[in-house]
Amino acid sequence: MKKIQTFLNKRLGFMTFLIICLWLKTVIAYYIDFSLSIENLLQHFFAIVNPFATIVLLMSLALYINKAKISYIVMGVIYIADSLFIYANILYYRELSDFISASTIVGVGKVAKGLGSSTVGSMQLRDIIYLIDFIIIILLFATRFVKIDQRPFRKINALATTCLGIALFSADLAGSEANRPQLLGRTFDHSYIVKYLGINTFLAYDAVRSVQNDQVRSSATETEIDSVLDYTKQNYAAPNPKYFGKANGKNIIIIHLESFEQFLIDMKVNGQEVTPFLNSLYNDQNTISFDNFYHEVGSGRTSDAETMLESGLFGLPEGSFFQKLGGDNTFQAAPAILGQKKGYKSAVFHGNSASFWGRNVTYKNMGYNYFFDESYYDVTPGSLSENNYGIKDKLLFSEGVKYLEQMQQPFYVKFLTVTNHVGYPLSDEDNGDFQTSDTSIDTVNRYFKTAHYLDKSVEEFFNYLKATGLDKKSMVVLYGDHYGLNSEQHADGLSTLLGKTPDTWTEFDTTHTMQKVPFMIHMDGLKGGINHTYGGEIDVLPTLLHLAGINTKQYVQVGTDLFSKQHNSIVAFRNKNFVTPHYTVYRTNGKTRVYSNDTGEQVDMRDNPELLTKVEKWEQEVDLRLKTSDSVNNKNLLRFYTPFDFMPVNPANYSYQNQVQQMEKIRNDLGDKSTSLYSKNGNKSTTDLYNTDAVQLQDDRTPIDSWSYLNKDKK
Repeated sequence: MKKIQTFLNKRLGFMTFLIICLWLKTVIAYYIDFSLSIENLLQHFFAIVNPFATIVLLMSLALYINKAKISYIVMGVIYIADSLFIYANILYYRELSDFISASTIVGVGKVAKGLGSSTVGSMQLRDIIYLIDFIIIILLFATRFVKIDQRPFRKINALATTCLGIALFSADLAGSEANRPQLLGRTFDHSYIVKYLGINTFLAYDAVRSVQNDQVRSSATETEIDSVLDYTKQNYAAPNPKYFGKANGKNIIIIHLESFEQFLIDMKVNGQEVTPFLNSLYNDQNTISFDNFYHEVGSGRTSDAETMLESGLFGLPEGSFFQKLGGDNTFQAAPAILGQKKGYKSAVFHGNSASFWGRNVTYKNMGYNYFFDESYYDVTPGSLSENNYGIKDKLLFSEGVKYLEQMQQPFYVKFLTVTNHVGYPLSDEDNGDFQTSDTSIDTVNRYFKTAHYLDKSVEEFFNYLKATGLDKKSMVVLYGDHYGLNSEQHADGLSTLLGKTPDTWTEFDTTHTMQKVPFMIHMDGLKGGINHTYGGEIDVLPTLLHLAGINTKQYVQVGTDLFSKQHNSIVAFRNKNFVTPHYTVYRTNGKTRVYSNDTGEQVDMRDNPELLTKVEKWEQEVDLRLKTSDSVNNKNLLRFYTPFDFMPVNPANYSYQNQVQQMEKIRNDLGDKSTSLYSKNGNKSTTDLYNTDAVQLQDDRTPIDSWSYLNKDKK
């Protein structure tokens, strides 16, 4: 013990102790909280040793300071900062299955309020292991077992320590490149950078990439849009005459089904339908439902789904487009196109903070007339989730209609639901007598509860549309934005409910179970049915615009109309994997694996050179599609191209303050020509026609029936 105390009372000895503590908690995070897919002994070795390099390098900075007390303080600051960074990544990974990027840190102000206290919901009891070291360090100083070493530290020794850190990193990088060539030169999953080079290195790598992206953006030239226009011209899919203009003049209502996966449709748990209303809607004679439709989001998740829906372009390979570029880019987005071509007014209804993912800025660039965030709803105890994901869906719809009825028709509106977000706390009181599953995975059990609640919320909204006659005047589009359950742990609990076992569950099952989401288009007289066309979220915008009677030929969009005979049925995922009508293709670590969609079995490519040739062609096509979209987004190339008869959006023309007064002024100015539902109802509210069983509306709360409430000064 005396030797240990002597060692710790030396400046270099105490620093070594801090390095070991940081190394230990980093490795624990690698193996317990991050899914790094470590495949062999060599990768285990890299994962275990890679934290040392950057930790030694960072800590060595404190050794250059002569004053002992300040030197120890700097050590402590570095230690605390890196510890917080590690734990922040743990919470972020639990929520988004990704690591914190430089753009996320720079844009933290855009998401912090929206995330709010939701991080608390990601914390687990075992996280105490990441705090034990702080307790030990405090006790060491409190008991005077460790004292500050007042002796000067030689600069040559400080330099030697820094050189050691550099040498360790160089060795790690060389070994990693030997095992995984072009690790930093090509786009790999973030997990590969982390497991080979470490989480600190990933942040530095990502920061360099971000700077490079900014340089690329600033150096873009007008001629670069030419190749993009060539691509969109060659890949344009003409509208199907049977459907073109079918929704001309109709209101368009988008219902964004948070984290809603296709397997929920027609699923029963304990003999009960999980989503009875959506099941009936999916099979309704006036609904066209797509059963081979996939989400194509990256780490931007919900915001990526919105990016594709509104702009016809993919999200970014890393981070959220909304957060990173949405506030600056030029758009040819749905709200502006519909507004300029067909006179639509547009709005988003979302029960979370306006600044979440920078929506309050991005929506203006897209041309949205209104944005009703959480500040526009009558929030009462129990209406907001404890982890601040936003107000519950029944309240979003029931509260939202008091603004919807004031909008001039035709309108294009989007309701962003939140209650089915994994981790959303929902009480039994909120969900009636629905009995969820009893798997060993609580997240899976809660997922069915929140999906059932979402289903009831949508049903109540549809009842309102019918009661007011809006159902005859509107096309309602519903889609699942991204996966809800996606991890291996979730698959273990879900597989038994879907007739599989954890042992037989494959990556193919993950794709076709957890990446497949519903897409429904409901409109009176549409003559619906189940459509087996393969497609994804990137195809929604051209499909909707053609239904509305707007030809998309002049716009820059990389998806194609799902009804078109020239529709491209290759579904590209953000990680470059893809699905065709007959095959599912995975590309990782420079290797390609192909599965048959019919059998779910992997295909031996060695005996099928014809298929190999097709796969290589598909790969090139997917790469070009993603590259074209990324080029437009990263370089903001749409600033160089304005379609005929289209006016670029000026965000200064939009304000999300005093929106109630804005709508009232428009209504009064129009007088008898006002087309709002409120005006068509004899200048009387229709909110009394909205019926909900939301428990938050059954007590002392004032009914949602008065325009006087809306006239309160908002924001």
